[in-house]
Amino acid sequence: MATTVLSASLLGVQAVPIEVEVDLLNRLPAVCIVGLPASAVRESAERVRSALESAGEEFPRKRVVINLAPADLRKDGTALDLPMALGVLAAAGRIPERAARSVLAAGELSLDGRLRPVRGALSLAVAARDVERVLVVPRENAAQAAMVPGVTVWPADDLAQVVRWLTAEEDPPIASAPEAVASTASPDLADVRGQHRARQALEIAAAGGHHLLLMGPPGCGKSMLARRLPSILPPLAFEGALETSQVHSAAGLLPRGGVLRDRPFRAPHHTVTVAGLVGDRTLRPGEIALAHNGV
Repeated sequence: MATTVLSASLLGVQAVPIEVEVDLLNRLPAVCIVGLPASAVRESAERVRSALESAGEEFPRKRVVINLAPADLRKDGTALDLPMALGVLAAAGRIPERAARSVLAAGELSLDGRLRPVRGALSLAVAARDVERVLVVPRENAAQAAMVPGVTVWPADDLAQVVRWLTAEEDPPIASAPEAVASTASPDLADVRGQHRARQALEIAAAGGHHLLLMGPPGCGKSMLARRLPSILPPLAFEGALETSQVHSAAGLLPRGGVLRDRPFRAPHHTVTVAGLVGDRTLRPGEIALAHNGV
């Protein structure tokens, strides 16, 4: 009988819930991953096998079939390593199936069983909150994930630790949101001397939320003024900061320890590609998405 462990996969900046179904068949030993996996997901088989053995667990000497549902959605990244390992253990009877179903797990496994951080911790936390599951993530992702209200986050160091939690051998700790938030020093428009008409245009655009086009010869101060525009924009509310941080987290650009408090400023080079500007076919955020709620 197949067992199921819940996880999530990034689709753009959103995390889509993924059911990791594992079944053990009495056939020649092998691992088969189905459900439209990308290359990184197909390679998870060897990482999971080595991580289980390093954690002191025995890999089943059967044919292990892992289905990633929904099957029509392409799964990419390494966040499915941990739920695959937990699914194998649940199918083998090593951990209770009910305990395995109670969490949403995500994390990359190293060969020695340690958990490595993954992209999109905030999106994973939102997905766990929506399906009312406890989120199990690597410790490096826990602080960011805990910023999402209404979700319980377990920070894990390695696979063996997660197994002890699910078998009730050890009480899991609960991650707390950090008090300080990530912040970057932004140039202030008050530092500009002269440029009265340009400054007035920036102030009008900031007050009314208007689009703004800066034109002029090289060296006249366009970039200098644009970099100072975020300093006169209203501060981000928590929901806006969380939304902006979610985009940066999905791109792997969010600093550790909190959400972005300042409005982002992006200044792509004029040689930027279309994929770099609007995002590529993997739905990774481009410069336009990274400038959301900012400049």
